[in-house]
Amino acid sequence: MKDKLKIKISIADRVYPLTVNPAQEEGLRKAAKKIDNLIKEFEQNYAVRDKQDVLAMCALQFASKVEQEGIDTNKTSEEMEERLKGLDALISQHLG
Repeated sequence: MKDKLKIKISIADRVYPLTVNPAQEEGLRKAAKKIDNLIKEFEQNYAVRDKQDVLAMCALQFASKVEQEGIDTNKTSEEMEERLKGLDALISQHLG
């Protein structure tokens, strides 16, 4: 544990002590800042009484973004595979 850092991350006015690899620190701090910004946005735009509701909406937004990126990546991979098959067929036809 000597290569680990002890940091404190603040999310929704609560402080969370963490022990992390140095390479993770920047990402964790940026993520916490994004969460806090999203919390402020939800609080300004919606009548929210409970932090737990805001945190649930933040979690949903981040999780849906990750899922959508996975779906988009899958579609892109399928499209590239079809194009490569087409190119392979053209090359085979030209060579054969």
